[in-house]
Amino acid sequence: MRIHIAFAVVLALLGTPVLAQSTLSTKDRSAAFRAAGFTFKDGKWSACGDPGTPSYSPGQIETVRDLNGDGRPEAVITEGGTYCFGMTGTGYTLVSKQADGTWKSVTGGIGIPNFLATRGVGGWPDIEIGGPGFCFPVERWNGKAYVLHRHQYEGKPCRPQM
Repeated sequence: MRIHIAFAVVLALLGTPVLAQSTLSTKDRSAAFRAAGFTFKDGKWSACGDPGTPSYSPGQIETVRDLNGDGRPEAVITEGGTYCFGMTGTGYTLVSKQADGTWKSVTGGIGIPNFLATRGVGGWPDIEIGGPGFCFPVERWNGKAYVLHRHQYEGKPCRPQM
């Protein structure tokens, strides 16, 4: 719940409203999960697989929103658990609805995505990948993929400890 609220606050600051999960049809929800590499089993969406650990939380759509201004929705899909995602405890995948109606995975990884006001090619927002520590990677869209752009903590440049 806390992550969902954080996404909503950050996205609201970017200037367009956060769309509720209910704005996606059942067909689009399923297609978005499949594009993110999730499968539906025992009433849950999972990419990692439920190993039976208490920390596990199945896949859910955290946020639906037009992030790049193309008029089509993007969705952030998360899954949780230390078994799959270590100390961060969360994995994410960003998927985007395409002009032909299909869904495509844009990026993903371990951590908590925080969409920033700074932007890369095509209007895609930079993504700060949160997790344990005090120096987070920021990835920028280069037209083909999200790649490491810089590191920051509370908006200030930093150097990650190796």
